[in-house]
Amino acid sequence: MKKIILFLTFIALSSCGVKQTQNLLSSGNYDEAIANAVANLQNNKDKKGKQDYIYLLEEAFTKAKERDLNTLNLLAKDANPAQLEQMYNTYLQLNNRQEKIKPLLPLKLLNENRNAQFPFDDYNEQIVSSKNALASYLYTNTKNLMRTANKMDFRKAYDDLTYLNQINPNYKDVLKLMDEAQFKGTDFVNVYTKNETRMIIPARLQNDLLDFSTYGLNDKWTVYHSSKQKDIDYEYGLMVNFREIYISPEQIKEREFIKERLVKDGVKKLIDANGKVVVDDKGKEVYVDNLVSATVKIYEFRQFKSCQIIAKVDYVNLKTNQLIQSFPVTSDYIFENIYATYKGDRRASDDNYYSYFDRRAVAFPSSEQMIYDTGEDLKKKLKDIISRNRFRN
Repeated sequence: MKKIILFLTFIALSSCGVKQTQNLLSSGNYDEAIANAVANLQNNKDKKGKQDYIYLLEEAFTKAKERDLNTLNLLAKDANPAQLEQMYNTYLQLNNRQEKIKPLLPLKLLNENRNAQFPFDDYNEQIVSSKNALASYLYTNTKNLMRTANKMDFRKAYDDLTYLNQINPNYKDVLKLMDEAQFKGTDFVNVYTKNETRMIIPARLQNDLLDFSTYGLNDKWTVYHSSKQKDIDYEYGLMVNFREIYISPEQIKEREFIKERLVKDGVKKLIDANGKVVVDDKGKEVYVDNLVSATVKIYEFRQFKSCQIIAKVDYVNLKTNQLIQSFPVTSDYIFENIYATYKGDRRASDDNYYSYFDRRAVAFPSSEQMIYDTGEDLKKKLKDIISRNRFRN
């Protein structure tokens, strides 16, 4: 019975695969139909159950080739150099399609006692010719783009040169041109701070905030510099403007409270209502937890100090000295240390409270340290602002 079910399942799946390939063929998705058929013919291609795939492959190949050749004929008549990439890719497609089918040949059509027909052609000359024509066009076009002062043109030139180097590695001075296009297409951003508070900002905080190598924010077209470099034209500035810094006084709050609860104090024999010791079915005495009432007086001390930095992040166009946009940002840091002493039975306190008994008073951090620690949160928020708000969309 199990074998019959597996056989029926196999038949159903095979039928589904053929139907899917037929639908792809009918809708003009010839290469997807070819991929389906090839995948199903990888194993046991000579089995009778695979015949439908061979017919579908033969038909899909013929129609795909006919469509590509018609496209090439139309592109040749148009003679538009901008269509060279499509011509090159179409020749590649014609060749790749053949290479996909070759390993399967021959494919026998049993009912007609013949091999399936796949008229292959040699496209090597056309591929090389169209590639060279495309390379020449891309090279000339990118050189023209790079004669402008528009960063967007340099970026397009870089992308075209990258593609050119992929299809024709080390073509002329392409690598040199790529470096030039990337440099001239990049927005270099000068990052700096401004302190409008009446407090000293720790130098290491400013250095940390401006160390953009740790932010991971440099991308293909945007590079951040905390100090201006020679021979670089900075179009944008990013200013972290410290507006206010609030640091609370050092505080120690005390409180005293009593805790009571039943705690285990060893074990005792279980006594029944008649005052006799209870035994189990093996005659052994039964023991239970000995619960006693415990009381403890706790003296709790809470050291507290807080810092808040209010700042704003300004995006500036350095060419026009105009503010592009501004983002307010507030960061907080709280220092807190809780410790406690006790009198009585510490077991009466909550279990998670024990750690406080092992702590002692510690020195309060300095105001400079508080500002620095607050800056760690500020740095995270600054990274988030920059990640979500680029200088160019």
